[in-house]
Amino acid sequence: MDTAASLLIETPRLLMKPLQLRDIRGMYAYRSDPEISRYQSWRPSREEEVEAFILKYGNGNTNVVDSWCQMGVYRKTSRELIGDVGMHFLPPDSRQVELGFTISPRHQRKGYAAEAVDALLTYLFGDLNKHRIIASVDPRNTASIALLEKMGMRKEAHHIRSIWTSEGWGDDMVYALLREEWENAPGRGREKITENKLPRSGHSV
Repeated sequence: MDTAASLLIETPRLLMKPLQLRDIRGMYAYRSDPEISRYQSWRPSREEEVEAFILKYGNGNTNVVDSWCQMGVYRKTSRELIGDVGMHFLPPDSRQVELGFTISPRHQRKGYAAEAVDALLTYLFGDLNKHRIIASVDPRNTASIALLEKMGMRKEAHHIRSIWTSEGWGDDMVYALLREEWENAPGRGREKITENKLPRSGHSV
């Protein structure tokens, strides 16, 4: 796993690349934190679960229909893992993508999440020419909702008691953004994105 993954997304302060096995301990530390897991459907109870997660989703595959590509978010200056982001290439043709993001509580309120999500939107719309991007969020997670709205995403649905979380059944809100909406947003910039053009096998998950 530590030799795969050619995808790299770079921002002024961050590097994003597929998760590797060396990230197990760091990822477990924040993903098992109740402050994080209360808004999510997955909370690992031991490091072995994180290892299985990385082996399954840290493959670096993009544009594989119905697959997840999970990437670590690292500070450029220290190479420290501070969170992770995910892209789900939705069926039937992967022209729509669901994204997710998690930042360690120690590194929140510093603008890292916004920087990472903005770079993902640039990659998905600008480089992969996707049609629509969605995000699912717990209605209690006001910080993530504010971030999605800052990115220009619109609330499209509010599903009642539709998703299982660490605290039981909860509501789920769906936000979305079309490519033309992203293109027409004022001040739209492009992050530096590099990807080796090596053949990679896909895994449906």
